[in-house]
Amino acid sequence: MPGDPAVCIEPWGDLIVARTRLCERLEAIVGAGRVLGSPAQRIAHAHDAGFYRLVPQAVVFPASEAEVVALFAASHELLLPLTFRAAGTSLSGQAISDGILVDISRAFGSIAVEEDGRSVRVGPGAIGGHVVLPSGTRIDTEDPRADDELRAREPALHEGLLELKRRLVGDAALSARIRSKYRMKNTTGYSLNAFLDFERPVDVFAHLLIGGEGTLAFISEAVLATVPDLPVKLTGLLLFPDVHAACDAIAPLRDAGAKALELMDRASLRSVQDKPGMPASFKGLGPRAAALLAEFQAEQGADPADLERAGHAACARLSLLEPARFTRDSSEQAKLWLVRQGLFPSVGAVRKSGTTVIIEDVAFPLERLADAADDLTVLFRRHGYSEAIVFGHAKDGNLHFVITQSFNDKASVGRYERFIDDLVDLVVRRHGGALKAEHGTGRNMAPFVEAEWGREALSVMQWLKRLADPRGLLNPGVILPASARSHLDDLKPMPTVEEEVDACIECGFCEPRCPSRELTLTPRQRIVMRREISRLSAGGESAGATLDELEADWPYLALDTCAVDGLCATACPVGIDTGMLTKRLRRARHSGPAHALACSAATNFAAVEALVGGALRAGQVLRKIGLPLRIFREGTPARVERLPRTESASARAVYFPSCISRTMGALPGEPGDGSLQAALVSVAERAGFPVHIPPDASGTCCGVPFSSKGYADAHALAANQAIARMWKWSDGGRLPVVVDTSPCTYGLLHSREVLGLDNQERFDGLRIIDSIALAHDLLPTLRVHRKAASVALHPVCSVIKMGLAGELAEVAKACSERVFVPRDAGCCGFAGDRGFLVPELTASATAREAAEVRPGEHDGYYSSSRTCEMGMVRATGKPYRSIWFLLEEATRDSFLQAPVTRYSPLESAG
Repeated sequence: MPGDPAVCIEPWGDLIVARTRLCERLEAIVGAGRVLGSPAQRIAHAHDAGFYRLVPQAVVFPASEAEVVALFAASHELLLPLTFRAAGTSLSGQAISDGILVDISRAFGSIAVEEDGRSVRVGPGAIGGHVVLPSGTRIDTEDPRADDELRAREPALHEGLLELKRRLVGDAALSARIRSKYRMKNTTGYSLNAFLDFERPVDVFAHLLIGGEGTLAFISEAVLATVPDLPVKLTGLLLFPDVHAACDAIAPLRDAGAKALELMDRASLRSVQDKPGMPASFKGLGPRAAALLAEFQAEQGADPADLERAGHAACARLSLLEPARFTRDSSEQAKLWLVRQGLFPSVGAVRKSGTTVIIEDVAFPLERLADAADDLTVLFRRHGYSEAIVFGHAKDGNLHFVITQSFNDKASVGRYERFIDDLVDLVVRRHGGALKAEHGTGRNMAPFVEAEWGREALSVMQWLKRLADPRGLLNPGVILPASARSHLDDLKPMPTVEEEVDACIECGFCEPRCPSRELTLTPRQRIVMRREISRLSAGGESAGATLDELEADWPYLALDTCAVDGLCATACPVGIDTGMLTKRLRRARHSGPAHALACSAATNFAAVEALVGGALRAGQVLRKIGLPLRIFREGTPARVERLPRTESASARAVYFPSCISRTMGALPGEPGDGSLQAALVSVAERAGFPVHIPPDASGTCCGVPFSSKGYADAHALAANQAIARMWKWSDGGRLPVVVDTSPCTYGLLHSREVLGLDNQERFDGLRIIDSIALAHDLLPTLRVHRKAASVALHPVCSVIKMGLAGELAEVAKACSERVFVPRDAGCCGFAGDRGFLVPELTASATAREAAEVRPGEHDGYYSSSRTCEMGMVRATGKPYRSIWFLLEEATRDSFLQAPVTRYSPLESAG
């Protein structure tokens, strides 16, 4: 029977004991290692992208439908609510729980393209393929016998759905309201149109699950119809004197064939007008101006001129501030779309500390869109949301708005309460719109489902919920409210934290890029945990974890297992690199003597290098006689390289071999007997572009190893020494400097802020180039004599951040018939020394990529960072090497016939 979830653990006594037993019960279902129950881990999973917070009793990672069925049974047995979570990007608290949080992101992410691309079969999605009910019943809605199966196994649900259908069909007024409301976008409440559109109960139920937000059943697989990406495009940004004029343009542009019409009000344009690449005309716009981003699209073979004529013909009748201009150029189109895509992060990046970003979406009949947009602007001013912006999919009458809001005091909560009440009145009563157009009802609009739909429709939704989930344990409080004001419960606090991460809006976009995401924490979870530490340190009440508990787990979960690779910033809407926080906190936990020792090492790096070389040689000897040292884990020790001699007089570039490539050359068992340095020097010579290795290159370090560990002063010393030497080697910047290890290149290119004034000037005059860029630029002057049949690549983090992944692939394509880049290629987690000190990080980070690589057979495996190559060797058992070995082997015995002075690929490189 339904009841207070606390009842299930009260007989167990102490809550810690109760939670331990709960975790043991769940581990009996999914196995050890797939249940999280520590205070820190539960706090880390208490947030999604929305503005609510619930701390789960436990987090579970099931791997099969059978385990999900067993978890439903455990939820019923213990009377604990159960909520499913995938990416955790839900905007209104749909993916949080104070019961059992079931994370399906790891095992239900399959993707299979079907019907020549017309559909795609995926893990949990929008259109039900297999349905698991809270009772444990599994239904395959693709099976022609699915309805008979539902009737036989769930007779009450089957008959209840039929009865609800009869009830709705028999209510002419409600049926008409349903038809009317679904003529525009609407995701408020359950999809009642399913009762009118389908006959069989199983089909009705499958479509009720669309937008059901995990409150009726678990969708283990979905088949989605795809929308073609039409290749012929024409894009223009049209400026209008006001929103009314922009809205008046929607119908004529739509009728002319526009596939996308994105509306932006003046506040939206103002929020991005100072960003690089934005149109200069934005700054001169009047206070009421608005814009439409219009895009026409057509099938392959269509004449773009036809689209252009249609676009200009439609614009001839519009009230534009300037003549319409359309572009066919893909790079220019990308810049125009960047205006639209930059709106949400532009607000998030400048929000006041302590506030959260709220994005809501509403819809209106097209004829009401302009007035509604104006009324929204007035509403923002009335409630003091001066930063608010309005934009949206104008073609569909769909508007998004973004505001920033604090929930840290009663006055702020009161302001939000009054705003939402007025918003409901504006959308529903004044303009006949929908409170939710795309994002789902969630906790924020659940109390207002009745205001939009009416009492009778709400009654149908409540009956439906009881039919599917009689005990009310499946994601409660979402879609149907727990109370009339439940949207004001469990609001997420946003205490101020370190400046490196304080702008985080907790959207979770960073998480797929994080190498520690399946081992400890993601960047979002690190920030969530940091905010909770800050809140508790300021005297806040405990919400599932004490300050001592969080601080005890923080070093390993947050600092030791962070790869500081910076890939999180590439996916973050506001550009946060959580690794910068890690470096700050690592710096703080080092003692004074430790910093002094690091500075001494940076100043005397030649001695350090000699010591490392000696240790590696000793390790090789010990390994040969059967006594491998613990520090030299599998895959090491490597050969210490002897740098080849080069001439300086004829050199076209300076070649700086990194300390990693100097001290850790080929691994035992790797093919070939040459060094990376020899390969690069040889290829450059063949291309008529000789390079010179300075005699004092040994003993020089870029500073990255010190930076990643938080030794800021040592980093500065090493970087200043490296830049000063590079200035001398390059003849005052005349020659470019090529670096053979991509993380070192990236580190040097981003070292300006730690340099002294003299070295800042030298830095600005230097041309520091990654060896991948050199390899790519030398291709036209090289002759490929032999191609590999197939090669696999591992683009390292710094290659991604420098935008060189395409160049890496092109070099490989020039030297092989087939190039394989794993879909799950990402940071290997080796991160300099993490692979030695925290090997479980590398094992976890590479697991998915390695699973793709192992089954295939390739002629070679290539990357551009020695430690990353070691990590991939460890993960896959395959011999990863530098891409320069592939290039050297493919071009061996090729010579330029033309004078080498005719081509200088790096003349303009910066």
